[in-house]
Amino acid sequence: MALVRDPQKIRLGILGMTEGNGHPYSWSAMFNKFDRERMPKECPFPVIPVYLAREDYDSMGIDGAKVEYICCDRRADAEHVAALSLIPHVLDRPEEMIGKVDAVIIATDIGSEHVRRAKPFIDAGIPLFIDKPLCDNREDLDFFTKLLESGYPLMSSSSMRFCKEFKPYYGGAVRELGQLRLIQYGMPKKWETYGIHSLEAVYPIVGPGFYSIRNTGTKERNIVHIKHKSGVDLVLTGIYDLAGPIPLIISGNSQNAVLYAKDSYNSFRDQLVSFIRFLKTGERPFPWQETVELMKLVIGGIESREQNGREILI
Repeated sequence: MALVRDPQKIRLGILGMTEGNGHPYSWSAMFNKFDRERMPKECPFPVIPVYLAREDYDSMGIDGAKVEYICCDRRADAEHVAALSLIPHVLDRPEEMIGKVDAVIIATDIGSEHVRRAKPFIDAGIPLFIDKPLCDNREDLDFFTKLLESGYPLMSSSSMRFCKEFKPYYGGAVRELGQLRLIQYGMPKKWETYGIHSLEAVYPIVGPGFYSIRNTGTKERNIVHIKHKSGVDLVLTGIYDLAGPIPLIISGNSQNAVLYAKDSYNSFRDQLVSFIRFLKTGERPFPWQETVELMKLVIGGIESREQNGREILI
Protein backbone atom coordinates (compact mmCIF):
# COMPACT_ATOMS: atom_id res chain seq x y z
CA MET A 1 0.00 0.00 0.00
CA ALA A 2 1.44 3.35 -1.04
CA LEU A 3 2.57 5.73 1.68
CA VAL A 4 2.08 8.81 -0.51
CA ARG A 5 -0.86 10.43 -2.25
CA ASP A 6 0.43 10.02 -5.82
CA PRO A 7 3.15 7.35 -6.25
CA GLN A 8 3.94 8.68 -9.72
CA LYS A 9 4.60 12.24 -8.55
CA ILE A 10 6.39 12.19 -5.21
CA ARG A 11 7.40 15.62 -3.93
CA LEU A 12 10.49 15.42 -1.75
CA GLY A 13 12.05 17.85 0.68
CA ILE A 14 15.70 17.55 1.69
CA LEU A 15 17.48 18.85 4.79
CA GLY A 16 21.22 19.49 5.15
CA MET A 17 24.01 19.99 5.74
CA THR A 18 26.72 18.92 8.17
CA GLU A 19 30.49 19.27 7.99
CA GLY A 20 32.07 16.93 5.47
CA ASN A 21 28.74 15.61 4.16
CA GLY A 22 27.80 16.57 0.60
CA HIS A 23 24.70 14.40 0.24
CA PRO A 24 22.32 17.31 -0.38
CA TYR A 25 24.28 18.05 -3.58
CA SER A 26 24.68 14.48 -4.83
CA TRP A 27 21.37 12.96 -3.73
CA SER A 28 19.38 15.88 -5.10
CA ALA A 29 21.26 15.59 -8.39
CA MET A 30 20.35 11.91 -8.62
CA PHE A 31 16.68 12.92 -8.60
CA ASN A 32 16.78 16.25 -10.45
CA LYS A 33 19.96 16.19 -12.57
CA PHE A 34 22.34 19.12 -12.09
CA ASP A 35 23.86 22.25 -13.60
CA ARG A 36 26.58 20.78 -15.78
CA GLU A 37 28.55 24.00 -15.93
CA ARG A 38 28.46 25.01 -12.27
CA MET A 39 28.58 21.63 -10.49
CA PRO A 40 32.17 20.73 -11.57
CA LYS A 41 33.46 24.22 -10.74
CA GLU A 42 31.58 25.02 -7.54
CA CYS A 43 30.68 21.86 -5.63
CA PRO A 44 32.72 21.94 -2.39
CA PHE A 45 33.03 18.14 -2.44
CA PRO A 46 35.29 17.34 -5.43
CA VAL A 47 34.43 13.64 -5.59
CA ILE A 48 30.75 14.38 -6.30
CA PRO A 49 31.19 16.02 -9.74
CA VAL A 50 33.62 13.24 -10.65
CA TYR A 51 31.17 10.39 -10.13
CA LEU A 52 28.22 12.36 -11.46
CA ALA A 53 30.14 13.03 -14.68
CA ARG A 54 30.61 9.29 -15.28
CA GLU A 55 26.86 8.78 -15.67
CA ASP A 56 24.70 9.33 -18.73
CA TYR A 57 23.17 12.72 -18.02
CA ASP A 58 20.06 12.23 -20.14
CA SER A 59 19.05 9.05 -18.32
CA MET A 60 19.60 10.42 -14.81
CA GLY A 61 16.70 10.65 -12.40
CA ILE A 62 14.60 8.37 -10.20
CA ASP A 63 11.21 7.56 -11.64
CA GLY A 64 8.28 9.24 -9.98
CA ALA A 65 10.17 11.52 -7.58
CA LYS A 66 11.80 14.96 -7.51
CA VAL A 67 13.40 17.06 -4.80
CA GLU A 68 11.19 20.16 -4.73
CA TYR A 69 12.28 21.88 -1.50
CA ILE A 70 15.51 22.31 0.44
CA CYS A 71 16.36 23.78 3.82
CA CYS A 72 19.80 23.95 5.45
CA ASP A 73 20.95 25.39 8.75
CA ARG A 74 22.42 28.24 6.69
CA ARG A 75 20.27 29.64 3.90
CA ALA A 76 23.36 30.31 1.77
CA ASP A 77 24.13 26.57 1.75
CA ALA A 78 20.56 25.76 0.70
CA GLU A 79 20.64 28.33 -2.09
CA HIS A 80 23.91 26.95 -3.44
CA VAL A 81 22.69 23.35 -3.41
CA ALA A 82 19.44 24.44 -5.06
CA ALA A 83 21.32 26.20 -7.85
CA LEU A 84 23.68 23.29 -8.55
CA SER A 85 21.15 20.47 -8.12
CA LEU A 86 18.15 22.21 -9.71
CA ILE A 87 15.88 22.38 -6.67
CA PRO A 88 13.13 24.94 -7.32
CA HIS A 89 12.33 26.08 -3.76
CA VAL A 90 14.54 27.19 -0.82
CA LEU A 91 12.97 27.48 2.62
CA ASP A 92 14.13 29.21 5.80
CA ARG A 93 12.73 26.66 8.24
CA PRO A 94 12.28 22.88 7.87
CA GLU A 95 8.69 23.12 9.15
CA GLU A 96 7.77 25.13 6.06
CA MET A 97 7.94 21.87 4.07
CA ILE A 98 4.91 20.48 5.90
CA GLY A 99 1.94 20.48 3.55
CA LYS A 100 4.18 20.94 0.52
CA VAL A 101 6.00 17.58 0.35
CA ASP A 102 5.09 13.90 0.44
CA ALA A 103 8.29 12.75 2.16
CA VAL A 104 11.47 14.22 3.61
CA ILE A 105 15.12 13.19 3.33
CA ILE A 106 17.18 14.24 6.34
CA ALA A 107 20.61 14.27 4.69
CA THR A 108 22.68 14.97 7.80
CA ASP A 109 24.97 12.45 9.48
CA ILE A 110 25.21 13.56 13.12
CA GLY A 111 23.11 10.96 14.89
CA SER A 112 22.56 13.00 18.03
CA GLU A 113 20.71 15.64 15.98
CA HIS A 114 18.26 13.36 14.23
CA VAL A 115 15.47 13.25 16.80
CA ARG A 116 15.36 17.06 16.82
CA ARG A 117 15.44 17.28 13.03
CA ALA A 118 12.84 14.55 12.55
CA LYS A 119 10.35 15.54 15.26
CA PRO A 120 8.33 18.17 13.31
CA PHE A 121 7.81 15.75 10.43
CA ILE A 122 6.97 12.85 12.73
CA ASP A 123 4.34 15.00 14.44
CA ALA A 124 2.92 15.75 10.96
CA GLY A 125 2.99 12.07 9.91
CA ILE A 126 5.39 12.60 6.99
CA PRO A 127 7.48 9.61 5.79
CA LEU A 128 11.21 10.01 6.40
CA PHE A 129 14.56 8.84 5.14
CA ILE A 130 17.26 9.66 7.70
CA ASP A 131 20.91 9.49 6.71
CA LYS A 132 23.26 7.18 8.57
CA PRO A 133 23.62 6.74 11.44
CA LEU A 134 20.03 7.00 12.60
CA CYS A 135 21.28 7.79 16.11
CA ASP A 136 24.35 7.49 18.33
CA ASN A 137 23.00 7.17 21.89
CA ARG A 138 20.62 4.88 23.76
CA GLU A 139 17.97 7.49 24.59
CA ASP A 140 17.47 8.36 20.93
CA LEU A 141 17.56 4.68 19.96
CA ASP A 142 14.68 4.03 22.37
CA PHE A 143 12.74 6.87 20.70
CA PHE A 144 13.29 5.53 17.18
CA THR A 145 12.73 1.89 18.20
CA LYS A 146 9.27 2.71 19.56
CA LEU A 147 8.55 4.68 16.41
CA LEU A 148 9.57 1.77 14.15
CA GLU A 149 7.65 -0.72 16.29
CA SER A 150 4.55 1.41 15.77
CA GLY A 151 4.93 1.04 12.00
CA TYR A 152 5.95 4.63 11.32
CA PRO A 153 7.19 5.07 7.70
CA LEU A 154 10.84 5.69 8.53
CA MET A 155 13.89 4.29 6.76
CA SER A 156 17.58 4.75 7.51
CA SER A 157 20.61 3.01 6.04
CA SER A 158 24.18 3.27 4.84
CA SER A 159 24.74 3.17 1.10
CA MET A 160 27.20 0.30 1.70
CA ARG A 161 24.24 -2.08 2.06
CA PHE A 162 23.61 -1.44 -1.65
CA CYS A 163 27.19 -1.90 -2.85
CA LYS A 164 27.05 -4.10 -5.95
CA GLU A 165 30.56 -5.51 -5.41
CA PHE A 166 29.51 -6.94 -2.02
CA LYS A 167 26.02 -8.21 -2.89
CA PRO A 168 27.19 -11.62 -4.24
CA TYR A 169 28.24 -12.47 -0.67
CA TYR A 170 24.99 -11.40 1.01
CA GLY A 171 22.52 -13.79 2.54
CA GLY A 172 25.10 -16.43 3.41
CA ALA A 173 26.21 -16.89 -0.21
CA VAL A 174 29.80 -17.61 0.82
CA ARG A 175 29.94 -21.40 0.48
CA GLU A 176 33.10 -21.39 -1.61
CA LEU A 177 34.93 -19.77 1.31
CA GLY A 178 34.04 -22.61 3.66
CA GLN A 179 33.09 -21.77 7.23
CA LEU A 180 33.60 -18.08 7.90
CA ARG A 181 36.27 -17.27 10.43
CA LEU A 182 37.06 -13.56 10.10
CA ILE A 183 35.74 -10.44 8.36
CA GLN A 184 37.86 -7.28 8.22
CA TYR A 185 36.87 -3.83 6.98
CA GLY A 186 37.47 -0.18 7.77
CA MET A 187 36.57 3.43 7.12
CA PRO A 188 38.28 6.79 7.54
CA LYS A 189 36.91 9.68 9.60
CA LYS A 190 34.85 9.20 12.78
CA TRP A 191 33.37 5.97 14.15
CA GLU A 192 30.33 8.02 15.19
CA THR A 193 29.51 8.90 11.57
CA TYR A 194 31.38 6.38 9.39
CA GLY A 195 31.42 3.25 11.54
CA ILE A 196 27.94 2.47 10.24
CA HIS A 197 29.37 2.18 6.71
CA SER A 198 31.57 -0.74 7.78
CA LEU A 199 28.85 -2.27 9.94
CA GLU A 200 26.13 -2.16 7.30
CA ALA A 201 28.47 -3.48 4.61
CA VAL A 202 29.14 -6.65 6.62
CA TYR A 203 25.71 -7.07 8.22
CA PRO A 204 24.01 -8.70 5.19
CA ILE A 205 26.92 -11.15 4.90
CA VAL A 206 26.49 -12.65 8.38
CA GLY A 207 22.91 -11.63 9.16
CA PRO A 208 21.45 -10.73 12.56
CA GLY A 209 22.80 -12.16 15.78
CA PHE A 210 25.66 -9.97 16.94
CA TYR A 211 26.77 -10.90 20.45
CA SER A 212 29.19 -8.23 21.64
CA ILE A 213 31.43 -5.33 20.61
CA ARG A 214 34.74 -4.05 22.01
CA ASN A 215 36.56 -0.89 20.89
CA THR A 216 40.15 -0.82 22.18
CA GLY A 217 41.15 2.29 20.24
CA THR A 218 40.78 6.04 20.53
CA LYS A 219 38.54 8.66 18.91
CA GLU A 220 41.07 8.97 16.06
CA ARG A 221 41.99 5.24 15.86
CA ASN A 222 38.99 3.01 16.53
CA ILE A 223 39.91 -0.70 16.58
CA VAL A 224 36.69 -2.66 16.98
CA HIS A 225 36.25 -6.39 17.61
CA ILE A 226 32.74 -7.79 17.18
CA LYS A 227 31.53 -11.31 17.95
CA HIS A 228 28.65 -12.94 16.07
CA LYS A 229 26.51 -15.88 17.17
CA SER A 230 27.71 -17.86 14.13
CA GLY A 231 31.23 -17.87 15.54
CA VAL A 232 32.74 -15.48 13.01
CA ASP A 233 34.81 -12.60 14.37
CA LEU A 234 34.73 -9.16 12.78
CA VAL A 235 37.50 -6.58 13.06
CA LEU A 236 36.43 -3.12 11.91
CA THR A 237 38.53 0.02 12.02
CA GLY A 238 37.69 3.70 12.08
CA ILE A 239 41.00 5.50 11.61
CA TYR A 240 40.56 9.20 10.93
CA ASP A 241 43.13 9.68 8.15
CA LEU A 242 43.10 6.14 6.74
CA ALA A 243 43.85 6.11 3.01
CA GLY A 244 41.61 4.31 0.56
CA PRO A 245 40.47 2.31 -1.20
CA ILE A 246 40.09 -0.05 1.75
CA PRO A 247 39.40 -3.74 1.04
CA LEU A 248 36.66 -5.80 2.61
CA ILE A 249 38.31 -9.14 3.45
CA ILE A 250 36.09 -12.17 4.06
CA SER A 251 38.08 -15.16 5.31
CA GLY A 252 36.89 -18.74 5.60
CA ASN A 253 38.59 -22.04 6.33
CA SER A 254 38.77 -22.81 2.59
CA GLN A 255 39.64 -19.50 0.94
CA ASN A 256 39.38 -15.72 1.17
CA ALA A 257 37.64 -12.98 -0.78
CA VAL A 258 39.10 -9.48 -1.11
CA LEU A 259 36.54 -6.94 -2.33
CA TYR A 260 36.57 -3.24 -3.13
CA ALA A 261 33.64 -0.83 -3.32
CA LYS A 262 34.08 1.07 -6.59
CA ASP A 263 30.73 2.53 -7.62
CA SER A 264 29.63 5.21 -5.16
CA TYR A 265 27.04 6.69 -7.51
CA ASN A 266 25.01 3.52 -7.90
CA SER A 267 25.29 2.57 -4.23
CA PHE A 268 23.78 5.93 -3.30
CA ARG A 269 21.24 5.77 -6.11
CA ASP A 270 20.07 2.25 -5.23
CA GLN A 271 19.68 3.38 -1.63
CA LEU A 272 17.43 6.25 -2.72
CA VAL A 273 15.52 4.03 -5.16
CA SER A 274 14.79 1.64 -2.29
CA PHE A 275 13.29 4.53 -0.30
CA ILE A 276 11.11 5.60 -3.23
CA ARG A 277 9.96 2.01 -3.70
CA PHE A 278 9.11 1.93 0.03
CA LEU A 279 6.99 5.08 -0.45
CA LYS A 280 5.25 3.56 -3.48
CA THR A 281 4.52 0.13 -1.99
CA GLY A 282 4.78 0.38 1.78
CA GLU A 283 7.15 -2.61 1.72
CA ARG A 284 10.44 -2.16 3.56
CA PRO A 285 13.61 -3.15 1.66
CA PHE A 286 14.89 -4.87 4.84
CA PRO A 287 13.44 -5.42 8.33
CA TRP A 288 13.50 -2.41 10.63
CA GLN A 289 14.94 -4.65 13.35
CA GLU A 290 18.22 -4.69 11.40
CA THR A 291 18.52 -0.92 11.73
CA VAL A 292 17.97 -1.21 15.50
CA GLU A 293 20.67 -3.88 15.84
CA LEU A 294 23.08 -1.81 13.76
CA MET A 295 22.49 1.24 15.95
CA LYS A 296 23.22 -0.88 19.04
CA LEU A 297 26.58 -1.69 17.45
CA VAL A 298 27.32 1.96 16.62
CA ILE A 299 26.47 2.94 20.19
CA GLY A 300 28.28 -0.03 21.70
CA GLY A 301 31.45 0.94 19.84
CA ILE A 302 31.29 4.43 21.35
CA GLU A 303 30.51 3.19 24.86
CA SER A 304 33.26 0.56 24.79
CA ARG A 305 35.86 3.11 23.72
CA GLU A 306 34.75 5.50 26.46
CA GLN A 307 34.99 2.66 29.01
CA ASN A 308 38.59 1.72 28.12
CA GLY A 309 37.73 -1.13 25.80
CA ARG A 310 35.11 -2.93 27.91
CA GLU A 311 33.15 -5.62 26.07
CA ILE A 312 29.59 -4.38 25.50
CA LEU A 313 26.91 -7.04 25.09
CA ILE A 314 24.45 -6.45 22.24
